[in-house]
Amino acid sequence: MILEDKHKPVSIRVGTVVLHGNLTIPENPSGIIIFSHGSGSSRLSPRNNYVAKVLQQKGLATLLFDLLTEQEDTIYENRFDIDLLTARLIEVTNWVKNYALTKGLHIGYFGASTGAASALRAAASLGNDIKAIISRGGRPDLAMKDLHKVTAPTLLIVGGRDDIVIQLNKKAYQKLQCILELKIIPGASHLFEEPGKLEEVANTSALWFIKNNIRR
Repeated sequence: MILEDKHKPVSIRVGTVVLHGNLTIPENPSGIIIFSHGSGSSRLSPRNNYVAKVLQQKGLATLLFDLLTEQEDTIYENRFDIDLLTARLIEVTNWVKNYALTKGLHIGYFGASTGAASALRAAASLGNDIKAIISRGGRPDLAMKDLHKVTAPTLLIVGGRDDIVIQLNKKAYQKLQCILELKIIPGASHLFEEPGKLEEVANTSALWFIKNNIRR
């Protein structure tokens, strides 16, 4: 891998808009994880960037990108338009599959908050193209009608103090028919801001992706 390609800003045309992202490729990557952010978040999310850094240290490439343009994000309803976010994620996934530096890498999804719903719906559509999924503090219930079509091994991570989201994830757990685990992290709130909790999310995520065949 050429060193200057390790951290690469990318622009991805999707229909009439251009989405901006940050692509990081460690030497000899074993796979790539595409991040699907939650409502009001972006490629600059400090929590997702922290998780991405841990995944990179484990040999996984990462792509963090904005599902909405700056102008689109000013319209609050767009942040919960799961149809739109799913379509964008599928287009970006197809870009990753054809981009020279990532072509041939196995793909996983890391979805946070509402981004988890778009990750699950995209995976339901793309089938075996997606090898593993993680939902962090996610809203998989927003993808309920498509959950039975998800084939990729899926890990639902929820904070132990995030009572409402725990219940929503338990409902989604009953609908998913893939390899599946629900991990509740004791003492963690929705954003996993407590000391050591986001680190636990990141390390658990890395193990899940590696365990479930994110490789060439």
